[in-house]
Amino acid sequence: MNKRLPFQTAVTVVAISVFLSAGNSFGEPVPEGMVRVPGGSFLMGVDKKTNPNTKKMSKAQQLKYRVSKEAFNDEGPAHNVILDSYYIDTYEVSNKQYGDFIKATGHPAPAYWDDHKRNKPQQPVSGVNWHDANAYCSWANKRLPTEAEWEKAARGPEGFTYPWGNELDSSKANYGRKQEFTANVDAYPEGKSPYGAYNMAGNVFEWVQDWYDPNYFKTSRDMINPTGPIEGVFLSATGTYVDRIATGKKRVIRGGSWYAPAESVTNTHRFWNDPMNNSYGVGLGFRCARSVENDSLLEARTFYMNALIHMGAEKYPQAMKSIEKALSQDPGNPEYRKLKEMIGKQVQ
Repeated sequence: MNKRLPFQTAVTVVAISVFLSAGNSFGEPVPEGMVRVPGGSFLMGVDKKTNPNTKKMSKAQQLKYRVSKEAFNDEGPAHNVILDSYYIDTYEVSNKQYGDFIKATGHPAPAYWDDHKRNKPQQPVSGVNWHDANAYCSWANKRLPTEAEWEKAARGPEGFTYPWGNELDSSKANYGRKQEFTANVDAYPEGKSPYGAYNMAGNVFEWVQDWYDPNYFKTSRDMINPTGPIEGVFLSATGTYVDRIATGKKRVIRGGSWYAPAESVTNTHRFWNDPMNNSYGVGLGFRCARSVENDSLLEARTFYMNALIHMGAEKYPQAMKSIEKALSQDPGNPEYRKLKEMIGKQVQ
């Protein structure tokens, strides 16, 4: 094993350098106010352990357990997803930006537009429903991110639990009512994601493109650029006055809010809301995304990087698949051809 260590180390260093240098060679400039998330695979969701002894609990304990743990089973199982590269807004859409949209289009103002605690220009717009968010992104020549795109942008290449790492840190996000208002969109710079997106934990829940299905991760086989279920699952009636917003087909919201507890600000936490609702937890906002155009060379570079990483882990069949994908995008690249030759010698 010691004899192999230098090769593994060298491959890892090369892979990192390739990844960093590729970021400066894609050609297309990153749009203002956005960050680029490179294409490739990532691990989406998280496996949740369930308590096998719930039947032995009291009714009160069972209710508490369902709320605190079983309710989060929609986050699993963990599964690999492959995405094309894309851009996502650095910040949540601000009141100032949304005000420009209102002036240009005559779109109705959102809830809390007159709330002095939440309507400062650099605070995130809040009190928007899904249709409002979708309309703004379209006006800005963008779109809402898919749920998978949102999660990858938050987790980064290491698959963090929170945008900043794997440990909860209340100094890096606005959640749990530690202040009774939203923070500016550029607040908490130490809590930004590895790709540079701010406030993906807390501040406002963020609408994404997808319909909500609690079993989507368990049943879906669409792992390449997934866009969620074709339609939402109809949630059953409760028999109470909240049926108006508690039943029907829902859209996914992500990231928690200033109002929500710590359990809601993990990168894998999934929640839902009625697409017509604009007032849940006084914290419904959004950010936009945009596809990268003419991106075959970028994708090829990403697959090349994956091949190098697989080589470092001595996973040669996976490395061969990755380098073949790179060559399918950029068949004349001598660097890729040489690496394929090297991998081939290990596979034989």
